[in-house]
Amino acid sequence: MEEKFEYIENAEQPIAMHPKKFALWLFIVTVVMIFASLTSAYIVRQSEGNWLEFDLPSIFWYTSGIIVLSSITLHWGYLSAKKDDLQSLRTGMIVTSALGFAFLVGQWYSWVALVDRDVFFVGNPAGSFLYVFTGLHALHLVSGVIFLIIVLISSFRYQVHSKNLDTMEMCLTYWHFLGGLWLYLFMFLLLNH
Repeated sequence: MEEKFEYIENAEQPIAMHPKKFALWLFIVTVVMIFASLTSAYIVRQSEGNWLEFDLPSIFWYTSGIIVLSSITLHWGYLSAKKDDLQSLRTGMIVTSALGFAFLVGQWYSWVALVDRDVFFVGNPAGSFLYVFTGLHALHLVSGVIFLIIVLISSFRYQVHSKNLDTMEMCLTYWHFLGGLWLYLFMFLLLNH
């Protein structure tokens, strides 16, 4: 039997994604599902009554500005990496890492402000939900800051440049996601507290 092979022009290529990027997207979907279920539970529990009314700490506005600014500086670092401007890449990574740390410090001070207003983790569910939202987001942000530092160290080892952007792109995706997640949570809390 003779086999016949034909060359097909414009054959469709299978959709391919770097395995680590695929794993990151799966993780992001998981986090979205967690926070979607928490915000749904918040709305359901709030409708049952016995809900503490309090103002959100004003520091949330500052931390929101910090997270937006950090996304801008990280994107600047990414664009610098695409142009092989390693000094600007490193500067962007250092500034973004510092802003990420500043956000975490701001979250700590928001908890201090909540305690000063007699809003605690235990007691009324309104306070409990707020601590869970901010604490769970802060936990993910710690992993994001660690990721930023890994990319920063890689940039000093000349491992991030225009021909090797996979890790940088994953870091960018994750950080932008965390920023968007915080803005969603903050708007949700503003509209539903």
